[in-house]
Amino acid sequence: MPLADLVLPCRDEAPALEALLPRVPSEFAVVVVDNGSRDATAEVAARLGATVVHESVPGYGAAVHAGLLAATHDYVAFMDGDGSFDPDELLVLLDDVVSGRADVAVGRRRPVTRGVWPWHARMGNALIVAWLRRRITMDAHDIAPMRVARRQALLDLGVEDRRFGYPVELLQKLTLAGWRVSEHDVAYHPRAEGTRSKVSGSVKGTLRTARDFWRVLS
Repeated sequence: MPLADLVLPCRDEAPALEALLPRVPSEFAVVVVDNGSRDATAEVAARLGATVVHESVPGYGAAVHAGLLAATHDYVAFMDGDGSFDPDELLVLLDDVVSGRADVAVGRRRPVTRGVWPWHARMGNALIVAWLRRRITMDAHDIAPMRVARRQALLDLGVEDRRFGYPVELLQKLTLAGWRVSEHDVAYHPRAEGTRSKVSGSVKGTLRTARDFWRVLS
């Protein structure tokens, strides 16, 4: 029986889900949030046993929040649905929270090969993280691309951003709230063939995301 929900915010990720969903550990019940896909994301997810939620408001934060509302377990995990992460690595994060060692467990990306994390995306991430660590003494070294926490605790934080600034606002609020954070290195793989990043796939996408980040921090 699943112990937690795994929320996968998705837009045009059908090719990735075909390979990803069968690999999700049995500890997780998968919730795929279809955020305006034009491909067969919803159909693939449903066929492979995931709960499918449709969120018409565009934006990473909107998709994540929709998945959080749809989750039914006490614990909830979040991960990109593009095939760039190994779902088995969620288990150590889940154990940290279930055991009470941490209030939130997060992943720190470690690229498995050159070119996985474009320079412009890596630089933008590093600047945001450095600013947060300096200003509010945040413990994490990445913007929590994989994370696990208690569902109700996340709802109580009241994260409001519905675009790409969501993870930055989340980290800022949980740090100021005094949450205990554990961080683990996680492998960062190339995206599944046939998919394209909405964030780091171009300099324009990275700049748009950086704008959302700084809006949250201002």
